[in-house]
Amino acid sequence: MRILALAACAALAACTQSATVTPELEAQWSGTGLYSLTVQDLAGSPQDLSAYAGKVTLVVNTASQCGFTPQYAGLQELHAELEGRGFSVIAFPCNDFGGQEPGTGEEIASFCSDRYSVTFPVMGKVQVKEGEGQSEVYSLLGTKTGDLPGWNFGKYLVGKDGAPIQFYGPSTGPDDDDLRKAIEAALGA
Repeated sequence: MRILALAACAALAACTQSATVTPELEAQWSGTGLYSLTVQDLAGSPQDLSAYAGKVTLVVNTASQCGFTPQYAGLQELHAELEGRGFSVIAFPCNDFGGQEPGTGEEIASFCSDRYSVTFPVMGKVQVKEGEGQSEVYSLLGTKTGDLPGWNFGKYLVGKDGAPIQFYGPSTGPDDDDLRKAIEAALGA
């Protein structure tokens, strides 16, 4: 399954897209970090990301019908291992790539819980791609890093201050050595 997902990424030319960074977007997000935003959870209730201020987070755009979906298991392991040290995975389901997250909030919650025993927060479905309707989360992260996911399971490592540290494409799994080193460095900062 992983080979098919990698082939899909290669066939799509890139699993990472360059974000359009305009002076207007730079001004909009200047001095703003991820933890100043409010998003919706899977039930549609507002969730203030300030609850993660002072933590290191890994923001991931997820999908339940993707070749990369098995990464949920590794993300859960990473979250469980490091949660006590001030770390959290935050998932944002998205149906932008291949229509691979068609489910409702309730269906996504059931899938994550039943299939992968996910305990990290899974927020409401968002639009990752640029354009009208793009999530503020992805507008901010794309503007600040210059990168947007070009497929499901793109990852942003975000520091304790809410500033993105680095973007990782879908082929970087939760157990990747470089990702783990960057998380450890951010936790120690």
